[in-house]
Amino acid sequence: MNNLVNSLAIAGLFLSIGCLLACAPAPRPTTAIGKEPFGRVGDAEVDIYTLRNGSGMEARITNYGGTVVSLKVPDREGRLEDVVLGFDALAGYTGRDYLESNPYFGSLIGRFGNRIGNARFTLGGREYTLAANNGANHLHGGVRGFDKVVWEARPLREGEEPALELRYVSADGEEGYPGTLTVTAVYSLTPDNGLKVEFSATTDKETVVNLTHHSYFNLAGGGDILGHEMMIPADRFTPVDETLIPTGELRPVSGTPFDFTTSTAIGARIGQEDEQLAFGKGYDHNWVVNKAPGEVALAARVLEPGSGRILEVFSDQPGLQFYSGNFLNGTLKGKGGKVYEFRHGFCLEPQHFPDSPNKPEFPPVTLKPGEVYKNTILYRFSNR
Repeated sequence: MNNLVNSLAIAGLFLSIGCLLACAPAPRPTTAIGKEPFGRVGDAEVDIYTLRNGSGMEARITNYGGTVVSLKVPDREGRLEDVVLGFDALAGYTGRDYLESNPYFGSLIGRFGNRIGNARFTLGGREYTLAANNGANHLHGGVRGFDKVVWEARPLREGEEPALELRYVSADGEEGYPGTLTVTAVYSLTPDNGLKVEFSATTDKETVVNLTHHSYFNLAGGGDILGHEMMIPADRFTPVDETLIPTGELRPVSGTPFDFTTSTAIGARIGQEDEQLAFGKGYDHNWVVNKAPGEVALAARVLEPGSGRILEVFSDQPGLQFYSGNFLNGTLKGKGGKVYEFRHGFCLEPQHFPDSPNKPEFPPVTLKPGEVYKNTILYRFSNR
């Protein structure tokens, strides 16, 4: 009898333990930072860092160009998908096909994001000549901009935010720019599924600076982005000439294909007959964000209806460049063998206005010794 009672007690104990294990909530993912070799560029070792937050979001970032190689975020069912364009290996970013088309997948951009007209500007009474790498114009820092250098990297942890600090010293005269510019960029994953980029820079000589980030997003994980629904809180944009240099005008968006003040599919008006759309082969323009100078505020919101993923962009910069992937043409094969076709990704680049060094009416972009350049960008993801 005693043996039977003992057996029943032991069985009950195992049942209780089993119930506790089965009923216990799944462990919450912990924040983490990992590092692996990613290849070499010349004599420089290149690494890739994996950042994970407590919600399961994951970013893989290499110190070559400060490039976001992948970014996995959940859909409405909790399924993770990589939502940025890029390559599985470093060779994808250094190969001939990539360098000829030069889409700047996921890179940090500098010294000057966007275009400078005729690849020259005047500062302090002296004219500076830059590399003309976009027709007659200078684009995204030149032939060897910040996207093509190996940055010094240091993993960090700010509370619950895994972070990666990148540092680069741009020598006086590099790509034609004056002054030695010391740049720091810190990527971090926030607890609410945000990828934050915080720039700072100092110089030993008066110069111009305009840093930004250049990921191509596709919230569905593939296919064209024309069904993504975009909202940009901007009443004006900067129209351009046929070489995509701003004319200096701040034109109202009302009544034009550039009105995204209410959520509108990217493809709803992209095919309209419009001189500005023709110049950019679609959207490749700067919007003047409705906000106070220096204020960190919403610059764009994008919904992908199929997955329910939402991307919100916050920034303290006065402008937002929206580019609809018009020069992707199927020549690049990316992660998992995906072919990046026409308009398979879009960019949202918070920054100062293009050609600002030659447009005194635009917000200033000069940096002097003793000053500190600051720039904060937050790409925050959610779903519904």
